[in-house]
Amino acid sequence: MNSGGLVMLAEPARLERDIRKSLFLARAAPVATPAEALAFVRAVSDPEATHNCWAYRIGQAYRSDDDGEPGGTAGRPILQVIDGQGFDMTVVVVTRWFGGIKLGAGGLVRAYGGTAAECLRLAPRVPIVRRTRLAFHCGFGDLALVRARLPLLDAVVEEEAFDSEGARLVIAVPEDDAAQVTARIADLTRGQSVPRAEE
Repeated sequence: MNSGGLVMLAEPARLERDIRKSLFLARAAPVATPAEALAFVRAVSDPEATHNCWAYRIGQAYRSDDDGEPGGTAGRPILQVIDGQGFDMTVVVVTRWFGGIKLGAGGLVRAYGGTAAECLRLAPRVPIVRRTRLAFHCGFGDLALVRARLPLLDAVVEEEAFDSEGARLVIAVPEDDAAQVTARIADLTRGQSVPRAEE
């Protein structure tokens, strides 16, 4: 993984390459779950193509598939490219239409890995901000003010449950800003609401 923090695709990307008469088409997309990654693989795989090889990385979850190419020559190199360029929450499918010239194991690794690498290298990317969840109760008197300030604190409301005195909120904030957000909400509510980290 790269040392500058993880990134994800800002939008789906694609790249075509002609390698010794075989056409290689890489398609990559941002995904949030393994099920979403597999749905993308199914959606873009061409049944008429010779091979649809793929890999995804979503946090600790990852998978790759050689789709009939010799073991370790396609899916694994694609996964290594995803990891090597510091991508997370990313799926890449490289489809090959065989052109009659065999590439050999080394050639396949270079073709699949290289096509995936170029596709990701040229794709627009955004940094992944790790978030932590904070929970607190906010009285009705402070709720409108706190809700208005949350976007300025880069806080996203994930849960909101009302009771007779106000609302219990669970917000997701950038990990590095958790202490600052906690202090700001305490200030806004004159100490009545103090967010606590939620497991």
